[in-house]
Amino acid sequence: MKVAVYCGSRSGTDPQYARKVRELGEFLGANGVDLVFGGGHVGLMGIVADAVLESGGQVYGVIPEHLRDRELAHAGLTELFVVRDMHERKSKMAELADGFVALPGGIGTLEEIFEAWTWGQLGFHQKPCALYNIDGFYDPLLAMVEAMKTAGFLKQEYIDMLVVTDTPAQLLEGFRTYRPPHEKWA
Repeated sequence: MKVAVYCGSRSGTDPQYARKVRELGEFLGANGVDLVFGGGHVGLMGIVADAVLESGGQVYGVIPEHLRDRELAHAGLTELFVVRDMHERKSKMAELADGFVALPGGIGTLEEIFEAWTWGQLGFHQKPCALYNIDGFYDPLLAMVEAMKTAGFLKQEYIDMLVVTDTPAQLLEGFRTYRPPHEKWA
């Protein structure tokens, strides 16, 4: 299994983010789960990649030419794909991955997980999407998702597509037991 991780190129203000992300990476690597990520060695991206590598996993980075130097491309990966732009990055990550998870991060993280989630809703893939909800980081977003449902813009079955957890074992179990919705975009 290969899991695509979307996360910050920064570590955030709470040291708990880095600690929990390292634990996740160690768990993935130790359990034979390979990582697909944005290719940088900084922030949470670098932490999760290093942890997977140190735990025996394979790590595949995908980085746009423009960001290769800015995000300081990770030099110790199993394989680094350098692509033209962000569109190619997301497409290549989607092609490589069996599932997608958002760790804490900023607007890029949200944009990437939303696109993967939308593609699943539309039936472009049958892969699970997850929010790794460290210390309730995604609770405000989940409240907004509920507001979308209440307002009639989002069906419960599409909310149910998301695996929401803060433990590595529950994340993998959610991915292994994931079943896509029967109805596609209606």
